[in-house]
Amino acid sequence: MEFLKINGEFGEGGGQIIRTAITLSCITKRAVIIENIRKNRNISGLRPQHLTAIKILQKICDADVEGAKIGSTTLKFIPRNVKSCNLIEDVGTAGSISLILQVLIPVAAICQKKINLTIKGGTDTLWSPTIDYTQHVLREAYSRMGIKFSMRVIRRGYYPKGGGEINLEVLPSKVKSITLNQRKTKNVKLFCSFSNLPNELIKRNVESFEKKLIEKKFNVQSQINEEIAIDSGASLLICSVDDESIIGIDSIFDKKTEQFNLDLESFIKNNLGVDERLADMLVLPACLTNGMTVFRVKNISKHLETNLFVASKITGCKYGVGKLNDGFEIRIEGISYASI
Repeated sequence: MEFLKINGEFGEGGGQIIRTAITLSCITKRAVIIENIRKNRNISGLRPQHLTAIKILQKICDADVEGAKIGSTTLKFIPRNVKSCNLIEDVGTAGSISLILQVLIPVAAICQKKINLTIKGGTDTLWSPTIDYTQHVLREAYSRMGIKFSMRVIRRGYYPKGGGEINLEVLPSKVKSITLNQRKTKNVKLFCSFSNLPNELIKRNVESFEKKLIEKKFNVQSQINEEIAIDSGASLLICSVDDESIIGIDSIFDKKTEQFNLDLESFIKNNLGVDERLADMLVLPACLTNGMTVFRVKNISKHLETNLFVASKITGCKYGVGKLNDGFEIRIEGISYASI
């Protein structure tokens, strides 16, 4: 069998290249071999959250897989046909559920299948989107691209104990291109969830962000929920949505400093179409549309570089990056597969 080789050291050199490669492998039915996985990280090779994503995709597309074990630096993934199914999974750690959903949702939706998943793990963890970001920012963007999914948080799961649980339903979808160039709204939504922490401590933190936003003439609508969790923790999401923009910024609560480490200034100053995190998430569905997706972002992240590289290598899609006075414009010309 002919494998498409992908160097796992490219771009951000971490889990993103694995997730994008196996997701597109499933959708396009192209066998891939990923080498040098996380080679330059302190702990090289596959980690538990990567294995969970791989094993879920292995089940839904009946793939042959080699190298799916903790610490492995080479992975072979040979997909077959994607099928509808009901799944119950457990990451086994506080590994990010949100990162796993980035893999599963596009595969099921774009391949016109229905997936119902109940999964345990981390809902709000370091170095990954919070579950609220997935719920309110990614879902908004994916909905505009024709991707349909719904989710329910059963229990929050914070680092280090995890134990969070969500239920996800993905519906067959027809993906389409979008344009997100410029923020026009001054309306902002703030979502905060916390568990086993003093109410006044969280409220004080949230009010400080509300005050700064109001000073900059934003209209703020806040929602604070105390929720059940095994461990103590909190997460915060600030987002704005209009016809031409979807922008979010999130953070988990630092219990040592007793505050959210959130760069509010970058959110306030961002008047373009998307935030840096959403930009890299748009690449995968955009490369499989029948048209041209266009979005503007302040900075080109390593994750965005990685996804553009992997998407073009696997699908053959074309993309361009243009410099603006206040950021960058990304254009992706999709390659629609007749077999999907």
